[in-house]
Amino acid sequence: MPGSSGRTIEVLNPANGEVVGETPAGTAEDVDRAVAAARAAFPGWAATPPAERAAVVRRIADGLKERAEQLATTITAEMGSPISLSRQAQATFPVLVAESMLGLVEDFAWSEELGTSLLVREPIGVVGAITPWNFPLQQIVSKLAPALLAGDTVVFKPSEIAPLTAEILAEVTHEAGLPAGVFNVVYGEGAVVGEAISAHPDIDMISFTGSTRAGKRIGAVAAATVKRVALELGGKGVTVILDDADFKAAVTRGIAMSFTNGGQVCGAWPRMLVPAARQDEVIALAKEILAGYSVGDPMDETTAIGPMASEAHREKVEGYIKRGIEEGATLVTGGPGNPFEKGAYVRPTIFADVDPSSAIAQEEIFGPVLTIIPYVDEEEAVAIANGTPYGLTMGVYGEPEHALKVASRLRAGQVDVNDGHWNPLAPFGGYKQSGNGREFGRAGLEEFLETKSIQR
Repeated sequence: MPGSSGRTIEVLNPANGEVVGETPAGTAEDVDRAVAAARAAFPGWAATPPAERAAVVRRIADGLKERAEQLATTITAEMGSPISLSRQAQATFPVLVAESMLGLVEDFAWSEELGTSLLVREPIGVVGAITPWNFPLQQIVSKLAPALLAGDTVVFKPSEIAPLTAEILAEVTHEAGLPAGVFNVVYGEGAVVGEAISAHPDIDMISFTGSTRAGKRIGAVAAATVKRVALELGGKGVTVILDDADFKAAVTRGIAMSFTNGGQVCGAWPRMLVPAARQDEVIALAKEILAGYSVGDPMDETTAIGPMASEAHREKVEGYIKRGIEEGATLVTGGPGNPFEKGAYVRPTIFADVDPSSAIAQEEIFGPVLTIIPYVDEEEAVAIANGTPYGLTMGVYGEPEHALKVASRLRAGQVDVNDGHWNPLAPFGGYKQSGNGREFGRAGLEEFLETKSIQR
């Protein structure tokens, strides 16, 4: 199914290298056509009452529920997420996000009085949405649901590594009765399609999730047309274990937050800060807990860690593991080398005695690699936690009031205290080079709206 380029891009199963599908290699001309369709559809969709827009989003959420198993198996095939995770999170969380957004519409202040002024919140226009491969459905639904509810139209580019989910979503939106032109998918490479979307003068906003490097490029290109840019970028999260914490609970959660989805999570916690005097205790716990995480075929129900999403990414992660050894960190378990004869697999790895200024402690590895970093006192722990270019997610474990006090000092958009539960209505986004703007809840809806002041 070639696009205007006549080329297609193969989609490979990272567990075995087999071709599981293909998509068009889109061009700037394809983007032009999609934007024209979105621009033409915008007046009608923007004029549709919010309750009717919400009814369509409700049908989209219901359609995703009905296709949950198909979505789960597709995501596992295209990017290697273990099937248990695909069912429990990859295909489920997007529905929860959409449903949580629906609850906001009825009571949302589309207009309000402010003295002699009338404040009106209006759709921003045509939104360019660009998403990564690690949570392919959740990332787009987190943008599409609020954009549609706001009255915007959307031009969407999925990752070329994991684009097959987008086709299912497009079918669901059509079945839900979304008018033609409101949601448009353009497949292709970031350097071609992503660049064209970012630069397009008829796109009013870019909502991007992905690497900080790519986010910087998108921001620079989009600046030429002064469009709004919302960026959800990389992270270098941390588990801060205070001396008064339940160490087993803290390490158990820290391991889960480091190795879920093979560590390919922007909100992962790949650093673990521990009191220096108790590092050996933490090392023993971490090694024991990680030993219970099976690595293998992502379609096996018992697999906890599948392959990396691509061979190129496997090589990148393994390069960091080798670098950690070269930098002098203590290798606790794992290390370089593919544990299987084929597939993009990495050995789950733990380092200890990690220098907080080293590459493996500073740079986003985005793989199953945990760095244990000892600290002398609380001041040093806070300084280390805040001492990277990122500020997306962190966790603190300790006596509740003590942990909350430390959490207030951490420079991150989200901080969990003692296993705080995920709340789809809570704003999600980062400080520093982890991005700007917020997704989810009221803040996520407001990202896709303009505010007009009418003076009377």
